[in-house]
Amino acid sequence: MSKLALVTGATSGIGRTFARRLAGDGHDVIAVGRRADRLEELAAEFPGVQVRRVVADLSTDDGVDTVAALCADEPLSMLVNNAGVAHYMPLADLPAGKARELVHVKVVAPTMLTRAAVPGMLARKAGAVVNVAGMIAFSGPAPAAQMPRRAVYAGALAHLVTMSQVLHAELSGTGVRVQVLCPGVVATEFHERQGMDLGAVPRMSAEDVVTAGLRGLELGEVVCAPGVEDGRLLRTVFEAELAAFGAQSPRLAERYRPS
Repeated sequence: MSKLALVTGATSGIGRTFARRLAGDGHDVIAVGRRADRLEELAAEFPGVQVRRVVADLSTDDGVDTVAALCADEPLSMLVNNAGVAHYMPLADLPAGKARELVHVKVVAPTMLTRAAVPGMLARKAGAVVNVAGMIAFSGPAPAAQMPRRAVYAGALAHLVTMSQVLHAELSGTGVRVQVLCPGVVATEFHERQGMDLGAVPRMSAEDVVTAGLRGLELGEVVCAPGVEDGRLLRTVFEAELAAFGAQSPRLAERYRPS
């Protein structure tokens, strides 16, 4: 049986690189994006495999429903939830329409597509879900002077991290793997569309990000951080989270009691 991957945001950057890498490795690919011309170019690169082009806007309910139906109906061996929008700005400055688009693309779409794909993967006892987030998911404690404020964007990526970790636990022993891929700054069109010039900022290539993600799946990593050399740093973060979670008590903490 041929391998079939569905990749969202396949018209540029990390998504296009995932689609090209998987097609080059012999996967048939369902490439989802908003630009039909870019999807046609992608398909033309790989005449030896089936690259199905699906034009869909994941910031809309119709777009999500269209792609979710494919996730439910097709025998996917891999789902890559990569589509994204930037909208980097403080919450008070973020227009309602952009906030809605961001949450739809980075929270609603990955949730609904994964929900649609997982039952089939469970039935086949095989499959992988890759959710593309970013290291900004871990930036919440940073002081205002250290990072630009982008509460909704960071929160959306943090949702992907936690959802992926819990889903991994839910699917333990089923043959279905889950990964959240968390690169830092990547050399793609993503920031240019936001009007940001990062030409002077060291950036990882999309090719390296995809290499890390696929190798991370082989290694069994749930959280894959391509630019973090010392994996113990991530383990320390998650161990601290679990320690706090496990330290709960029904008794009111001393610091909240009237003096």
